[in-house]
Amino acid sequence: MNYTLLMYETTEDFAKRNDPIHKEAYAASWAHYVKAMLDSGIVVNGAGLEAPETATTLSLRGGELLVQDGPITETKEHLGGLMIIDVPDLDTALEWAARCPGSSVEVRPNLHPVSL
Repeated sequence: MNYTLLMYETTEDFAKRNDPIHKEAYAASWAHYVKAMLDSGIVVNGAGLEAPETATTLSLRGGELLVQDGPITETKEHLGGLMIIDVPDLDTALEWAARCPGSSVEVRPNLHPVSL
């Protein structure tokens, strides 16, 4: 069964990505986690995301399309990346999520793939 791990990070964690002092340790923690997932053979797909201020949000309100630079709302945590994994059950997905170096992980079962 496929699950998506939505990996959240604090604003401070995002800043470590480019901080000369913390960048290497930050990257190493993620590299170790991602390598373990890849080595296990469970990864279907995944990607890290740029910082939230690079987002563009589209909303439909009263039939009008609104475009906003940045995320929808100001939050203490931001979506930093995602991994789609193929594991036997939710417990296994949660075990992998618990190993994530991010500040929190949302685990969701995926709907069946759509044939195009």
